[in-house]
Amino acid sequence: MNVDGKEMRPIWFEKDSQTVKVIDQRFLPHQFIAKDLNTVDDTIYAIKEMVVRGAPLIGATGALGVYIALVQKDNKGCDNDYLNSQCKRLKDARPTAMNLFWGVDRVSSAALKHENYKNRVEAALNEALKIIEEEAFNCQKIGEYGLPIIEKISKKKNEKPVNVLTHCNAGWLACIEYGTATAPIYTAFDNSIDVHVWVDETRPLNQGSRLTAWELGKHGVHHTIITDNAGGHIMQHGMVDIVIVGTDRTTRSGDVANKIGTYLKALAAKDNNIPFYVALPSSTFDWNITNGIADIPIEERDPDEIKYVYGLLNGKSARVLVPPEESPAANHAFDVTPARLVTGFITERGVCKAAEQDIISLFPERSK
Repeated sequence: MNVDGKEMRPIWFEKDSQTVKVIDQRFLPHQFIAKDLNTVDDTIYAIKEMVVRGAPLIGATGALGVYIALVQKDNKGCDNDYLNSQCKRLKDARPTAMNLFWGVDRVSSAALKHENYKNRVEAALNEALKIIEEEAFNCQKIGEYGLPIIEKISKKKNEKPVNVLTHCNAGWLACIEYGTATAPIYTAFDNSIDVHVWVDETRPLNQGSRLTAWELGKHGVHHTIITDNAGGHIMQHGMVDIVIVGTDRTTRSGDVANKIGTYLKALAAKDNNIPFYVALPSSTFDWNITNGIADIPIEERDPDEIKYVYGLLNGKSARVLVPPEESPAANHAFDVTPARLVTGFITERGVCKAAEQDIISLFPERSK
């Protein structure tokens, strides 16, 4: 994506220094900091502490983490047990995002095909970089397949602004390029469709107000930040035409795990007859489960993420306590939206209903 005239991605491999680099998203939008990932510990920290976040980006980071395991200081060369143990550590970094397990397993499988150390390292790097390019391409296709949905609304409104509500950050910061939920928005904007985005702040870490708003602003897309609880109100008053969100894991039957609060938006959308779409690449599907509420593990994060807020105070980053210090807090990071509340999925292969038969029609190789 283009930021202030410069092509940028949230993760990249610097050939000259042979280093994996990421944008540290904890400091956006007020500071732009690039961070080196030199060890598996660095990579795990980046994933756990949300230096990187968003399902496709977590998957790409995990994929490059396998390469990092092979080249970090004191690595054990072609010791299979060592590599497998490091891959397990990477996959244990966060429990919900399907892409993490998919990315690590795909790169480790490519590496383990080779007994020669140099060939193993080369295979791991090539496969990880291939994943990054594939995910960028998939998000581009999501934008192309989502465009007609927004075009149809625009024509129905006689080209008045199409109001899209989104939750969390499912933009290029989370997805290498284009984003998932934002891909149709960017594609519509680039095709001269008047589009306006309602940006949920997305507590507790404010990925919407910090990251989605920053992204959209840099691209020139009109947007307005709202509190998480305003979505139902503006839907009731005809101010939302469509809801588009991303997902961290989706079952083969169409249940969707996404940032906490997504379920409430889906309920409000259903009550107000507003289409609710989920945009995702195929790497986010968990083809082994059908009951999202029962089988998708929901990460519970540090309660301090709820109790403290971060922002800019007198030109400097500041951390501020909001509730009574002794009050306990529960920080469930995701919720599950049942398939019955989802209008459809926008994938790199097209649009389908949130039902197993329709999903498999796009991905027949995943039929049982």
